[in-house]
Amino acid sequence: MLRPPVRDIHAYYAEHFVEDDRLHATAHGRLEYERTQELLRRYLPTPPARVLDVGGATGVHARRLAADGYVVHVVDLVPEHVAVAAALPGVTAAVGDARQLAEPDAHADATLLLGPLYHLVDRADRVRALREAARATVPGGLVAAAAISRHAPLLEMGARDQIDDATGPVLRQILATGRHDPRLGFTTAYLHRVDELTAEMHEAGLREVRVHGVEGPLASVVLALEPGTERFPAALCAARLADEDEDQALAAASLHLLGVART
Repeated sequence: MLRPPVRDIHAYYAEHFVEDDRLHATAHGRLEYERTQELLRRYLPTPPARVLDVGGATGVHARRLAADGYVVHVVDLVPEHVAVAAALPGVTAAVGDARQLAEPDAHADATLLLGPLYHLVDRADRVRALREAARATVPGGLVAAAAISRHAPLLEMGARDQIDDATGPVLRQILATGRHDPRLGFTTAYLHRVDELTAEMHEAGLREVRVHGVEGPLASVVLALEPGTERFPAALCAARLADEDEDQALAAASLHLLGVART
């Protein structure tokens, strides 16, 4: 089903969408959240390391990191998000743009870009954001960047039996260009292939790049479940097993990707 588009990022997050609800109230949201946290802990330095959470929204990941002893600062474009994040224990927050951070060079031990890349539809802006993250991170520090998989709309709409004569051509165009059509829901965005995210991180001067599939190959199965049914443990196990593959052959079957690298 095609919907009236919401193209403005601020309007989408301030008026149409609550990130906390998505990541905690649904099985597929919890799968994304738990796997993202799990992957971050594999690479993050030990607390009380300083973490810069760029595009951190209401502090959905910052809350848990701060509770575990990390010093977390959230930067987000949406003032309403910043107000909520700033009220969290152990978290500071400010309005800012991933492409031009206020933080000085080598400020953070790790910088997270768990939201900005898919809202930056031009490659130059995405690389600029990655370079800014690298600049603000200590030498040898972690930069972790999330992306939406190019195949996510196809997987999601297929799981929900929403592919028809109206949506099929739109999905075909997304697969060809990476430009998400807001008539399918969400907002204007860019969706990555695994090799694209890898290349953009390298172009930004990052090294030791590895791209993980976040939710794993059962993400679309979880999406298709009726409320009250639960396949979360099996999906989490499948995501972990698929991630053990050095070639990351199943990464594109995830709805989200997480690229990790060193400055």
